[in-house]
Amino acid sequence: MAATENVIRDDVLEWVKNDTHRFLNAVIKVGDLNRTVEFYKKCFGMQLLSQKDFPEENYSKAIVGFGPQESHFVLELIYIYGVEKYEVGTAWGHFGIAAQNIYPIVEKVRQLGGVVTKEPGKNEGGSQVYAFVEDPNGYSFELLQRGPTPEPLCQIMLQVTDLDRAISFYEKALGMNILFKYDSPQHQFAIAMVGYGSDQTQTTVLELKYDYNVTELTAGNAYVHAAIGTSDVYKSAAAVAQITQELGGKIVHPPGPNPLTGTKTTSFLDLHGMKTVLVDNEDHLKEIKNDG
Repeated sequence: MAATENVIRDDVLEWVKNDTHRFLNAVIKVGDLNRTVEFYKKCFGMQLLSQKDFPEENYSKAIVGFGPQESHFVLELIYIYGVEKYEVGTAWGHFGIAAQNIYPIVEKVRQLGGVVTKEPGKNEGGSQVYAFVEDPNGYSFELLQRGPTPEPLCQIMLQVTDLDRAISFYEKALGMNILFKYDSPQHQFAIAMVGYGSDQTQTTVLELKYDYNVTELTAGNAYVHAAIGTSDVYKSAAAVAQITQELGGKIVHPPGPNPLTGTKTTSFLDLHGMKTVLVDNEDHLKEIKNDG
């Protein structure tokens, strides 16, 4: 590699560390839009932020969350006409929701047709009270009992087959920090929390989990992608392209404006095939305002 190429590479990777990032949304497909919206509202306390139907394209979407899109991580729910069931796959794990009291949430889930897969209780040897539930679509949610937080929709968990490589990917490509790392040989798994800022209880984080001896994962067709804000999709894409050459993954949509909305985006698959969309911060705010 020429000396000038080295400088460009170093510059763009250094720039990523100081970019203005924020988790914007995650997109998932659901089999019954109205039922899912009501379930999230009544069980989790989310708000319906917007809902639109696109009959000419055979789909509807709703955006739900704990606060406005301008400042909160939200879920975008997609219903494709006539499709009632999706395969979640094994690479996507769960979303995390933080609440001051998870016990009534668990009971609401039970009453409204969800499944409680782990009753509330403390983690082994620790003080964290948590539970696991599933919505009617089969999506798993970890409920975490915590003090007040500005970002209740607090986690996306992805399964990985190489934890250190995955950590390195998100550090280098997206400027994330390691916030927590834990290895449990006794229970045959290791996890890492990566994200932005320094306190995993105050922001949305990405939880990467490696189960010992698991060498293959399936993507499924239910979880679509997570979106993260950036101040420059072109520089971000250049950094991601460099890291995919080193660690795996690939750019699937080159940086540029959406022909319909004008919002500049780029998207890529990580080394395990999970998709992330990078969205220009200013364009994102304009699009929200126009949609409103």
